[in-house]
Amino acid sequence: MTALSPHRDGAIDLVRALCIIGVVTLHALMVGVTVSPAGPVFENAGETGVWLIPVSWMLQVMPLFFVIGGFSGATALRARLLRGDSPTAFVAARVRRLLVPAVAAVGTAGVLLALLRDAGVSTELVGIAGYRFGQPLWFLGVFLLCQALLPVMLRLHALAPLRSLAALAGAALAVDIVRAATGVDAVGFVNLAFVWLALQQGGFLLADGRIDALSARTRVRIGLTALALLVVSFALGLHSPDLIANINPPTTALLLVGVVHTMAFSLLRPQLARIAERRDATAVVRFVSARAMTIYLWHMPVLLTLAGLTALTPIVANAPLPAPASAEWWLSRPLWLASAFTLTALLAVPLSRLETSRPVPVSTSAARAVAATALGVAGVVLLLVVGTSPLTASVAIGCWLAALRLAGAGAASRAVISAVPAAAPRSSAAVAGQAKYSS
Repeated sequence: MTALSPHRDGAIDLVRALCIIGVVTLHALMVGVTVSPAGPVFENAGETGVWLIPVSWMLQVMPLFFVIGGFSGATALRARLLRGDSPTAFVAARVRRLLVPAVAAVGTAGVLLALLRDAGVSTELVGIAGYRFGQPLWFLGVFLLCQALLPVMLRLHALAPLRSLAALAGAALAVDIVRAATGVDAVGFVNLAFVWLALQQGGFLLADGRIDALSARTRVRIGLTALALLVVSFALGLHSPDLIANINPPTTALLLVGVVHTMAFSLLRPQLARIAERRDATAVVRFVSARAMTIYLWHMPVLLTLAGLTALTPIVANAPLPAPASAEWWLSRPLWLASAFTLTALLAVPLSRLETSRPVPVSTSAARAVAATALGVAGVVLLLVVGTSPLTASVAIGCWLAALRLAGAGAASRAVISAVPAAAPRSSAAVAGQAKYSS
């Protein structure tokens, strides 16, 4: 396989692919299955010991993913503007790119949940399956919102790059303070906007070359300062040392993680670019990059299926299951992870056609783009708040199909229906060099 296109940033593509792999790995490690006299028990293996804390330090990559998303989004939008496209067309294209594969995934999940219910599986187990499936969907809603706001946020960045970032970070800190003072955790969900938008704004700085322009010593100092603040916040009890716990709702700890990761990425960027040129790395990056959203949406159904099959082991093989976090459990994780990655990859090959299909005309109406984004986010919120069930899946899909039609992707939405089972800017030359980032 040939090297990546010279029009793309190999280091960015490599890190984005590694972020997706890291998310799948983390979620796979958190699946715990045991069998009690009452039947199968599906639990969060991360709650069985302190092992998740160091693992979360290595695999909590969402802050970096949003920084990379800001870099890629800014690059793609600037390239569109140079071609004469409108910011609204960018937003409409993003709506389509994110929601088309989501319709297929959630539609299939709704059908499978209905089949489990009709087959006599307990309501509790069906509810757990729906809950576990829906948990990762927060990313879909937040990323859609951040990308839809990207034209506005990029304009603010052009006017006041540091002040706009500081304002978002300050707002996130204020939310944390109010949450701590009142003891109302629900307040923290306001940071679903401030935290992730701030990290996206950091990606704009990376796209401008401002971060790479700093001396290596300055970048090291910034990264170490953020790391020290993070450790101090753990010691004072301001943030949980489990970085997974800091994501629901998000806290300012994720901003510090994002700073550490961004500085590390900037310092290691030349080495990462060289790694990205290797044949094996290129193959992995190409595969994951073309199927990123498909992999994200479908890895949880794969994990749930594996968990269900694992629960049958004591019945079929008459062998007890190891307790999560036990030595025997850890010895079985390589096979578990290999199975999860293999099945997800095999599933992503045919399903990725929904994600990579030929672009269709998109709307240039700002009102339609806003309405499409609102419907897209509303569908996700419904699944997260009420839970994923055959009914809520149907309603969410209805919202998303309406969003796709508003975005001008009516043809794409009809194709999805048939696939679902029934039931400060850089110079023009620099921007043009990145013009092939997906939109």
